[in-house]
Amino acid sequence: MRNCKHMMSSESSLECEELDQCLQDVAVEARELYLEPEVPYLDLPPSPLDFHRTWVSPNKPVIIRAAIQHWPALSKWKPQYFRQTLGQKEVTVAVTPNGYADAVYDGKFIMPEERTMKFSSFLDIMERKTQPNGVFYVQKQNSNFTEEFQEIISDADVEISWATEAFGERPDAVNFWMGEEAAVTSMHKDHYENLYCVISGQKTFTLLPPTDLPFIPYGLFQPARYHENEEDTFDVIDEEGVDFVPWIPVDPLDPDLDRYPEFGHAHPLTCTVQAGEMLYLPSLWFHHVQQSQGCIAVNFWYDMEYDIKYNYFKFMEAVVARKNNVFKRKK
Repeated sequence: MRNCKHMMSSESSLECEELDQCLQDVAVEARELYLEPEVPYLDLPPSPLDFHRTWVSPNKPVIIRAAIQHWPALSKWKPQYFRQTLGQKEVTVAVTPNGYADAVYDGKFIMPEERTMKFSSFLDIMERKTQPNGVFYVQKQNSNFTEEFQEIISDADVEISWATEAFGERPDAVNFWMGEEAAVTSMHKDHYENLYCVISGQKTFTLLPPTDLPFIPYGLFQPARYHENEEDTFDVIDEEGVDFVPWIPVDPLDPDLDRYPEFGHAHPLTCTVQAGEMLYLPSLWFHHVQQSQGCIAVNFWYDMEYDIKYNYFKFMEAVVARKNNVFKRKK
């Protein structure tokens, strides 16, 4: 009986190793067959047909240099202009003690404290005229550009015409982003085709393709939210009565390979999007984002096609989850 158990254990171990190799082969073949070693550049916007055929269909990122050169925002969106047009406006701002909103910290998925404040006060923080406790970021992802910033909406487009034609629909959301250098977006993926336009400053993206999914650790985490207390420190308040949140705990810039050894097989791409440039970030790509102080951006979320690509991704997701057993909480 002991030998039988040993054989079964050995066979299971071999099967696991073989499955690991198959998953690694998928990622290797993707890089060999169609993925670029670096994110490529286009000098001019593509036609709708070329955009869909060359970038959307194969699910490949690209930076487009002259896609938004006609936007008045590129020359107008300066602190003085914002103070004149938005200074007294109340805006929603995310505040954290460390710059990590919607991220895993100390074993929990922690969301930012949301405050409303005058935009002029927010600008004082961006220009470092004041130094309040915490890291501040306008990042509300509810199409806040079209819903909350009507005063400056004429300074930029509310859709990308050639992308709208390629996708066959208008964007689901158009978001305005502005924040401190310390504000970091933790690694995650979206079910959107993302056109990310930098107006001022720069954003650095760390990207991993969907085929690197087997190497990216997921866990289920208690959701919580930051709240600044009277002592000017931040409490972490658990969200009661809600499901645990599946999220990625690894930092791709400083991965703990002792804890997450599989991440050593991942091959991140890093690109920096400068003012006036647009990044096409395909659906299901994992991304981590850093920015310069006071960086301003507008992004467009177009709904992805739930086609065979999505089916295969969900199949791989299920295989990896079953193999790693990551969605079982320890009692």
